[in-house]
This record gives sequence, structure tokens and C-alpha cells, in this order.
Amino acid sequence: MDYAAFAIEWEAAWNSHDLDRILAHYSPEVTFRSQKAMRSVGQGELRGKDALRAYWAKALEAQPDLSFVVVDVLRGYGMLVITYRNQRNVLAAETLRFGPDGLVVEASACHRD
Repeated sequence: MDYAAFAIEWEAAWNSHDLDRILAHYSPEVTFRSQKAMRSVGQGELRGKDALRAYWAKALEAQPDLSFVVVDVLRGYGMLVITYRNQRNVLAAETLRFGPDGLVVEASACHRD
């Protein structure tokens, strides 16, 4: 898998604010963990694309200027970490684990407060 290409498309998808484009990278059974999700929807672990869509729709609505710039891509076995800065220049990281079909099956977001 070309992780650099994935990171470029991941950034472009987020910056488009197109939920279908963003979610195209994720398995229907994805598990997503985030402290921001806990604060926003009351759950720190979301399971499935429907739950992820609901959370991200709310997040995009609350932040119409949301944008990401990838800082670095760290490669692992069947996984990667994308570090990026948001529109407020806050550093964050996403750890993404991939299934055999190349879709994200597990994702964890970490943010600076």
C-alpha cells in the first residue's frame, strides 16, 4: 500500500468536507477512538460507519473552516500514523490500521488540547 498517497487523499478528503469521500477510506465495521468524540457525542469509542458519519457530520457542522495539513506519515506493518495540523495550527495524530482490503478497520485520534 502506498501510505504517502493515502495520506494525500485523506487530507484532500477532509479538506473537501465531503463525508462520503472521507468515509470511503473506512471499513463498514470500523472502530474509532477519540477524546473529542467523547466530549462531542458522549462516547470515546465509536463502532461502525454510521456512528462515525454522525459524529463527523456534527464536527464538520460545528467547524465550517476545518482543514488539515499533513505534517508527517509514519509507516508500520498494516498501519500508519498521520501527524497533521488543523486550521488553528494545533498538532494532532491519527493512527490507522488497515484490513486486507485496504480500508481502515481501526482508527485512533490524538489531539493537543
